[in-house]
Amino acid sequence: MDSNLVRLFLDAAQLGSFSAAGRKQGMSPAAASASIQRLEASLQVKLFERTTRQLRLTEEGRLYRHFSEQAMALMAEAESSLHAGTGRVRGMVKISAPSDLGRNVLMPMLDAFRAEHPDVQYALTLSDNTSNMVQDDIDLALRYGQLADSEMVARVLAPSRRVVCAAPSLIAQTGGPAVPEDLADLPTLVLVTALGPMQDWRYCSNDDADERLSVRVRRTQQSNDGEIIRKWAIAGQGYAYKSIIDISDDLRCGRLVTVLDEYFTDSAPLNILYHRNRYQPPRIALLIAFLMERFADLA
Repeated sequence: MDSNLVRLFLDAAQLGSFSAAGRKQGMSPAAASASIQRLEASLQVKLFERTTRQLRLTEEGRLYRHFSEQAMALMAEAESSLHAGTGRVRGMVKISAPSDLGRNVLMPMLDAFRAEHPDVQYALTLSDNTSNMVQDDIDLALRYGQLADSEMVARVLAPSRRVVCAAPSLIAQTGGPAVPEDLADLPTLVLVTALGPMQDWRYCSNDDADERLSVRVRRTQQSNDGEIIRKWAIAGQGYAYKSIIDISDDLRCGRLVTVLDEYFTDSAPLNILYHRNRYQPPRIALLIAFLMERFADLA
């Protein structure tokens, strides 16, 4: 089977569009559609359900995609092995991670992995918006909390929780919050995601009822970059709602202090996500194992 035709099929399955897949392969929409029809005719199965609104894989199409992905990955790995020797791993790993975690925690780990495997390259995307791993063709993603994407395997890298933190100078200046409701009238730093500003900070009632509640902060300074929020917090510009892993060094050094710990107790573990049914080249499997070990050392 023509490997270019298989790549076109995989792109169409990923992007949900013959036209988009064709553009990626340098083909016209008509040529891309005709090529997929030839593939279906040669296989004597229907790979896609076509409607005016969407393009979906049939059951046979999903099965063909599964084996095609593995075949293409194996071919790429075979070519890499021929060039590098069987004892070395090489190639690109596409990674997505939150901004401040990526800069301050993940990057040194990736540098250490490359010191052991110098032929591995990274395409690292730092964003506090949850990436679509299929649409964006991501190999690995690091994300906090429980994620609902059933196409992905999620493994816990490290336990974590969201805390409210601030610089000691700001706590001294404002007197600090006694209860979560006090945060509504204090200066706060809010992360903006694709869903809007994260102004509702969730906490537990800290009593026998153990209710899940939230306080809406109002005096906000906002950014779509978690690293900016962290730096503003260190500068004493407001109270921030952060994952404790992201500020672990700041807490150890006294740059930041947590408040209301008896209320902000809900677990939000850091997970590593990867494709459930996709063949994992050795570079990805080795990197997952490496990160699992390094993050375990942080706990």
